[in-house]
Formats: sequence, C-alpha cells, structure tokens
Amino acid sequence: MSQDAHVSVLLPEVLEALGDVSGKLVVDGTFGAGGYTRALLERGAHVIGFDRDARVKPFVAAVAKDYPQRFRWVNLRFSEMAGGLAELGESACDAIVLDIGVSSMQLDQAERGFSFMRDGPLDMRMSVEGRSAADIVNEDDRDEIARILWLYGEERKSRAIAAAICRRREEKPFTHTLDLAEVIEKALGGRRWIKGRGAPVHPATRSFQALRIAVNDELGELEAALETAETLLRPGGVLAVVTFHSLEDRIVKTFLNERAGRVPSGSRHAPQVARAEAPLYELITPKAVQASDAEAAANPRARSAKLRAARRTEAPTPQQKGSRR
Repeated sequence: MSQDAHVSVLLPEVLEALGDVSGKLVVDGTFGAGGYTRALLERGAHVIGFDRDARVKPFVAAVAKDYPQRFRWVNLRFSEMAGGLAELGESACDAIVLDIGVSSMQLDQAERGFSFMRDGPLDMRMSVEGRSAADIVNEDDRDEIARILWLYGEERKSRAIAAAICRRREEKPFTHTLDLAEVIEKALGGRRWIKGRGAPVHPATRSFQALRIAVNDELGELEAALETAETLLRPGGVLAVVTFHSLEDRIVKTFLNERAGRVPSGSRHAPQVARAEAPLYELITPKAVQASDAEAAANPRARSAKLRAARRTEAPTPQQKGSRR
C-alpha cells in the first residue's frame, strides 16, 4: 500500500481547530493511512491512533519508525477509546480527531468490496467480523433491504432497488461488487451517471454507502464515540469530527449543540445520557466548515466533507460527577 493512498480531508482546518498540540496527548480515532497522525506528530504532539482495520499495520509501522517515542497504536474501534487508553495507562487526553467513514485507501482496494467502480468480493467490512454486504443482500427480506437503503443512503427508490435485488438473487446469489452495481443501475433506468452535487454520480452510490454504513454500524459507532469523548477530554481539550454523510453530520451537530447548551436534550440523533448541569462544550465551529473549492476539485471525496469542532469545558459529565462522590 502506498503512503499516498489516502489524502486527509480538511487537514489544515482540523489543525487550526486543535490549536497548539506540542507536547499534548492527541487521540486519532480513525488512523487509516496516518495522515492526521503524521501532521500532529510533525507539530510535536504525542499521538495514540485507533483503527478497527488491522490491514493498516504497514502504515502504523511506517509512522512508528519515524516517531518511535511519541506514537502508539491500538487495534480497536474508536467507540472503544476509553478501554484502549486504559490499556496504555492513560485516562485522559487533550484532543480527539475523528474522520468518519471509509477512506480512499479502502475504496482503492478492490478486494475490500467498498467500491462499485472496481470489481471485488461484496464485503465492505472494515474488520473481518460480522455480516458482510453480501450477507445482507442475499439473506435479508425486501423490506429490510429497502429500509437500509432509505435510512442510511437516503435513496428515494429504495423499494425498487430492493425488489430488483430480491428478484435477481433467486437466480444466483450476489458475490461481487460490479454485479450488484449493475442490478442497481438497471433498477434505476439503466443510467450510468445521474446528476449530483457538483458532479454526476453513479446510480449505485447511495446504495453502496447505505450497505457500508449498515455493515459497520457506523452511526452507532459515532454516537458511542461522541459520548466516550466527552469523558476522556481534559478541560480545554478539543474534539474535531469530519463527516461525509448528512446523517453523520446531523448526529454530530445535534450532539455538540446539545452539550453546548444550545438545544434541549432528548434528540433522537444524539446519544441519550443524563443531562449535565452545565455545558460540556464550547463550540469552535458554530457552523460546519467545508472544503475549499480548490480542495474539492483536487479531491472529490472532500466535496461532502464537514468539520465540526468544540472545546471541552470544566463541567463534569454526570458519569464523572457520580464517580467522584
């Protein structure tokens, strides 16, 4: 795997939100190819990287070779940050960075099954555990497939696509990405590309995105990570989250606004925890930061990216307050 396989989106904006990180402990919850981690290490930070995907180990080894004293890596999901830090003898950190979703590195590996542009096994798992995308399209009933495509992909023709999938699998099961992409394309009228924001998109885009989110429980992972982050950040610590999907951004926006005391608690798009007595965050980005036109033109993945960041206050969470009694 090439060191250039992944370009970190909104990197300058993330670094600006974090401020001076020299000598501070930063958690990179989505290590990937190490783009954010390297930038942080170059600025003098101590970094602990997390990634559920063990196949990033060549990148981990390269970073560890260059920064043996200030870099550690844990093969865990970012929702498991608290346990991972505890294993390393750490209980708190000064910043947490999360880049949500699949990386271009994973998309470029046909054998991972994330891309409808490269033929490969219909997998989509970020780790080797759990059900694959093939399991979902071959085993789930039509209503459940339609629900997944509508909920996670916001695909307006989810029922038509689900029906087409179920008809085809009666002849033979789905095993490869291009096979599924072709069925979706035909279900949507055979159009190779459809109009999208800024550029035409393949008709299978939303469906593949939905299956990937479902396979990896990405929204559940994000909610758990947000809740965990507020218990790990020291006062003044910064949480920076880059999302690529409207549902992800909505979860982060609602969560941070609630924790900053800007909206009532109880949103269905934020983890349900006991209400804090005082705001837990101060918003650094009252509105989402998006990629510049130049970055979006150079890196198509950046077109939908949004950064939201907030600074932890001194107020304890209800869990922390209870533990101090």
